[in-house]
Amino acid sequence: MLIISSREFRQNQKMYFDKADKGEQIIVQRAKDKSYALTPIGKDDIYFNEKMVKRIKKSAKQARIGKYIEISSSEEIKELLGL
Repeated sequence: MLIISSREFRQNQKMYFDKADKGEQIIVQRAKDKSYALTPIGKDDIYFNEKMVKRIKKSAKQARIGKYIEISSSEEIKELLGL
C-alpha cells in the first residue's frame, strides 16, 4: 500500500493511475483526517449499469400500477427483510 499526499497525487497523477491499474493500493491523504482510496473500476462496478437501469424502470412501472408494499415502521422493515 502506498500513502501519498494530495499534492503529490496532483503532481504525478498519471503515474499513480498507472500503479492503481497494475493493482497497487494507493491512499491519498488530504489534511489530517481525510483519506481516499484510488481504485480502478470496471463496467460491472458502475452502479447504474444497463442491468440496474432495467430494474429501476421495472420497479417504477410496478409502483405506477400500484404493485408495491407500503412500509411505515422499522418493525415492518425488519419483517420484510426477515430479521
